[in-house]
Amino acid sequence: MRFYYFISLLALQFLGCTPKDMYESNTINFNNYFEECGQAFKKLDSVATDFKFGKTSIDSLRKTSRLARIAYKKIEFYIAYQFPEFANANLNGAPLMQLEKAGASSKVLSPNGLQVLDELVFSEDAEFEKTKIAAIAKRINNQFSILKNGISPINPKSEDLVLAARMQLVRIFTLGITGFDTPGSVNGLEEAEASLAAMSQIFKANSGKLIDANTYNNINSLFEGAIVNLQRQNSFEDFDRLTFLKQYLDPLYKDLKKLQKKNDVFEISKRSAWNPESTSIFATDFLNPYFFTEFTAEEDSEKLRKLGESLFYDTAISGNKAISCATCHQPSKAFTDNIPKSLSIVQNETVMRNSPTLLNAVYADRFFYDVRAFSLEQQVEHVIFNEKEFNTGYAEIINTLKENPKYVTGFGDSFGKNGIDRKSISRALASYVLSLQSFNSDFDKYARNESNTISASVKNGFNLFMGKANCATCHFAPTFSGLVPPFYGDTETEILGVLENPTNDNLMADSDKGRFSNGIQLENTWIYEKSFKTTTVRNIALTAPYFHNGAYKTLEEVLDFYNKGGGAGMGLEIKNQTLPDSELNLSETEIKDLIAFMNALTDTSASKL
Repeated sequence: MRFYYFISLLALQFLGCTPKDMYESNTINFNNYFEECGQAFKKLDSVATDFKFGKTSIDSLRKTSRLARIAYKKIEFYIAYQFPEFANANLNGAPLMQLEKAGASSKVLSPNGLQVLDELVFSEDAEFEKTKIAAIAKRINNQFSILKNGISPINPKSEDLVLAARMQLVRIFTLGITGFDTPGSVNGLEEAEASLAAMSQIFKANSGKLIDANTYNNINSLFEGAIVNLQRQNSFEDFDRLTFLKQYLDPLYKDLKKLQKKNDVFEISKRSAWNPESTSIFATDFLNPYFFTEFTAEEDSEKLRKLGESLFYDTAISGNKAISCATCHQPSKAFTDNIPKSLSIVQNETVMRNSPTLLNAVYADRFFYDVRAFSLEQQVEHVIFNEKEFNTGYAEIINTLKENPKYVTGFGDSFGKNGIDRKSISRALASYVLSLQSFNSDFDKYARNESNTISASVKNGFNLFMGKANCATCHFAPTFSGLVPPFYGDTETEILGVLENPTNDNLMADSDKGRFSNGIQLENTWIYEKSFKTTTVRNIALTAPYFHNGAYKTLEEVLDFYNKGGGAGMGLEIKNQTLPDSELNLSETEIKDLIAFMNALTDTSASKL
């Protein structure tokens, strides 16, 4: 009872209610939810064990798994916010193999948690995975018991509950209703309903006691509306996600911010790129770009950006004084060059891979297709030293720049007595690349209610992208890249089985080994063979040809590849393909709608800075 009273008191403190009001409104407390989840995991463990020994049916197991996931969803918003590493590793992390450092080497860790279990339990091969299913269910139960025993009694701060709830709205939109979180059951809509209903109870109280009654009424109405909207859905594929976002999730995200205090956001800002000061999931400031750089917003400036811009277009910093960054990243082409593989500094040769867009490039924790660089600053250095790109060194660049009075003055203004050195050069270029942000497309403006119309094709394309077509399970909103929500601190790489030549009748997988050969010894392991960074689809209308090898000339070719289940779906033997190899069964009309949506993500305003 002490735990119940304390949680109730905290929840009511920021809602302006008293414990008496809480009892009268019958608000369910955290302790009940934790107990419910604990009991659900125990039953899951028991039923999975019975299934292993043939004592119960697959239907019983699936029902128990579904109920256990729903029970977890009622507390996920706080657990995943407060203990993200533990939750990902033990309760509900992505079903992807990971590496764990072990001294100078590494070992491959198999994924665990509810997502993995969902995929196994609802697969056609569940009967052949009985032992594995039972082991995972037991581990979930044991790990949750350890967590529950370790944090009881739990004393969450009221501000944590607000931030956790806002982050959960992002999680629901990006991972829940897209199907990412339920790869087997595709039960994301019911789980979103359970999560919203549980959170609404935390915010439920007597509106007359609130300092701002209108804020409470709006929040309560939005919660209820979102829940009813989900209850009315007929199927996962038919769900109108865009309307759900605009009418419920985004307004709720905005209104909950009104309960947030300025000094409450500091801690989450240190461990997440998510910006809790944002008022929309598609706001231009939804993410903090400086989370990914080696310098801070206070260290950046308009002078520094202009200095980096000059360097970006200056051929003097390349080894042959003939190419610049803009040679391969042209503003008119969304900072790409529209050729399969960029031309090399070596005559008649190309570099290893296609040139990706630099628009929104800052939003990643790893850089290049093979993720060999860990920051924008490191990315600059790889280009400078690469014998097929700039083929030079800092000493030579520094000497060249010191001969130019414009740079001597510019670096002096930005870096004082340190002037022109290795760090200042890479920082200036990083500052310019950071400024190349692209969140003002026609679709963004519509999502933020800054424009009133959008074509039916674009709307349908977005709903397909976020649902049936499974695009958003790798290209996460709102960057539509591999930057993983809701903390947006990690960048995923995927094995797709990309073809060497999609127009050739003799199908052959591209030979590029990707991340496996990125020069980082610990990542030289089979789970990363032919694994490549998931790049953004923003401005994709301008960035053909596609994929790391530039072998796909049109978006129609790209979508045909995905529609068939990637390389493995086409019959090739692709080791550890992370893309599901099943067909998507997209119609010609659906493919056209997907392309219409992606075209609506075009925004090159940054090229006009």
